[in-house]
Amino acid sequence: MRLLAPLVGRRARLRWLHLIIGGALLMPYYLVGTVLVSMAGGEAGLFPSVPAQLAAFACALPMVAVSGFFPLVRPLSVAAARALCGVPPALLADGPARTRQARVRTTSWFTLHLGLGGIVSGITLALTPFAFAVAGLPFSAALRESWLAAGSGVLVEPWALALAPFAGLAMLVALALAAAGAGELLARRVPVLLGPAPEDRLAAAERRAADLAVRNRLARELHDSVGHALSAVTLQAGAARRVLDRDPEFVRRALTAIEETTRRTVGELDAVVGLLRRDEEPGSGEPGDAEAAYGPGLDALDGLLAHCGVPVAYEREGDPGDPRVVVPVVSREAYRIVQEGLSNVLRHGGGSTPTARLLVAVRERELEIVMENPPGERPAVVRPGGGRGLRGIAERAALLGGRSEAGPYDGTAGSTWRLAVRLPLTGRPEERS
Repeated sequence: MRLLAPLVGRRARLRWLHLIIGGALLMPYYLVGTVLVSMAGGEAGLFPSVPAQLAAFACALPMVAVSGFFPLVRPLSVAAARALCGVPPALLADGPARTRQARVRTTSWFTLHLGLGGIVSGITLALTPFAFAVAGLPFSAALRESWLAAGSGVLVEPWALALAPFAGLAMLVALALAAAGAGELLARRVPVLLGPAPEDRLAAAERRAADLAVRNRLARELHDSVGHALSAVTLQAGAARRVLDRDPEFVRRALTAIEETTRRTVGELDAVVGLLRRDEEPGSGEPGDAEAAYGPGLDALDGLLAHCGVPVAYEREGDPGDPRVVVPVVSREAYRIVQEGLSNVLRHGGGSTPTARLLVAVRERELEIVMENPPGERPAVVRPGGGRGLRGIAERAALLGGRSEAGPYDGTAGSTWRLAVRLPLTGRPEERS
């Protein structure tokens, strides 16, 4: 069976089917070719003489070549080649041909596929019944009488009848060899004619880079969210432990805050993991769809402040939670900036119970975020264990065309640590949702 695999194995059968499909696609062009041949004074009919058939075939190929320039030809040809030719998918291009060179290569492939497919299909349709008829001559008197009536008396001679089964088998083997050879030729030409051009490789690299950037950004979002939750939970649990015997009501509030914080964080974890898994599935959408669908905005800020573990005096000007005023991408980044600012207060705020003042104001062209807290330890630029800290806040602001400042500040209420961020209300054009 291993010796016959190149002729009748699964790959050979699929390639044969690919050629038959090419022959079927050629038929409309061939029929038009027969009409043109008959109009030029040749023979009329679906099956004229061999020279007329060859002339119709020759007329069909230029029409096939012209059809190969249509945009959908390359995606359809690539899909068929991937399924039936046994070529690694990475060697083939995706999408319509956009450059002149790619269109020429596509139409060359289309013409080659339909031309070879028409020849192999014609041979298959004509030779297969003939080979079985020859092989069956020794076993059927009706076949022998039909051959005699047709004037082929030599095929009913005793020596011819003895060789007829072998002759029929040889014809079928020759047909299989021809189909396998044509299929191998097409398989070798697929990467050359339907492979990615330099422009396709560049587009694929850009898509991979965009997907990687989104995944990295989702990982950062998740890291910041979990980091803030752990800081808040640690503070609440530590405070509850210290007053466990003296203030049961405070312990109850602390446990409620821990429950709400962990529930919200687990929800965000489930959301981002689900989006990452969805992006791994074929045809699941553009990478940016995941980023746009993930992350709370300023409309969820009240819930964050209520269970952050820090008493916050919150002031707002305008309506920062309205998506018509602050576009979603700016709203999401502002939420994360506030969250990271609260994490810094939890880790580095002064006093045993850190406090903070937060202002979120919608100005004419920008969103202003100001957070102040009593000075303690200087907030670290990079969180121990790989966090982002103030550098992450600065990067978020810069991506949107904004700016951030952080450091000691002497205001009317005395010396404080102050974080000030200003973001354009619409974000940069490429960052809009």
